[in-house]
Amino acid sequence: MAANRSLTWASRLALPLTIGFMFAQASIYDVQGGSRAVIFDRLYGVKQSVIGEGTHFLVPWLQRAVIMDVRTTPRNISTTTGSKDLQMVSLTLRVLHRPDVPHLPQIYQNLGLDYDERVLPSIGNEVLKAIVAQFDAAELITQREIVSARIRDELVKRAGEFGIALEDVSITHMTFGKEFTKAVEEKQIAQQDAERARFIVEKAEQERQASVIRAEGEAEAAETISKALDKAGDGLLLIRRIEASKEIAQTLAKTPNVTYVPSGKDGSALLLNVSR
Repeated sequence: MAANRSLTWASRLALPLTIGFMFAQASIYDVQGGSRAVIFDRLYGVKQSVIGEGTHFLVPWLQRAVIMDVRTTPRNISTTTGSKDLQMVSLTLRVLHRPDVPHLPQIYQNLGLDYDERVLPSIGNEVLKAIVAQFDAAELITQREIVSARIRDELVKRAGEFGIALEDVSITHMTFGKEFTKAVEEKQIAQQDAERARFIVEKAEQERQASVIRAEGEAEAAETISKALDKAGDGLLLIRRIEASKEIAQTLAKTPNVTYVPSGKDGSALLLNVSR
């Protein structure tokens, strides 16, 4: 009898304990690192409070926790638009974004969990088209930093209206139409040809100046030698003959087939009687 009574009590307690355990389990939820929670209440809608990381409680069935990722996420935005001078430009923008934590209830209520899919491509294309249309194609190349800064400032402002914070915005890809690309290549080739022609002209001018300086130096040297000869008379010529004779004698002495150094007809040394 006692055993039957204990079984009866156990069976009576099993159902309430099971229901209580399920109720307690449904009342607890965890918010992981890098995430926040928004509470949806069946009676009051989305609550305006944001739940931080950790373990929290809610009322089962009546309330539901919506977990939202608040970490920075990269996204690429691509568009093709026209520049100020009607050149077609293809751009790719890299955006690092995250939801603004205090605005999570409004983001979930107005946009949903896929808020980035709904907002970023739309405002990204709008800003890109508006900014690029203010610059010529050549300015987009030479003033790329200015263009990127203008796009970043405008896109940060537009994203802030939807509760989205942008950590970084940068242009990663920019291409132009075939006609403009061909025109740029031809311009570069023409500039290179002009630089080459200018180099040739400068080189010729330098060579001409060098020739003039060299000719002036030779003329000055000849004048100096002429003056020296006038002052020295026959003595300088005699020294030159002796030096030339020594060089010829040394050369002949080194030749195997020559056994003596020839002299002039009157017995004078070699070349000493030249021009007598």
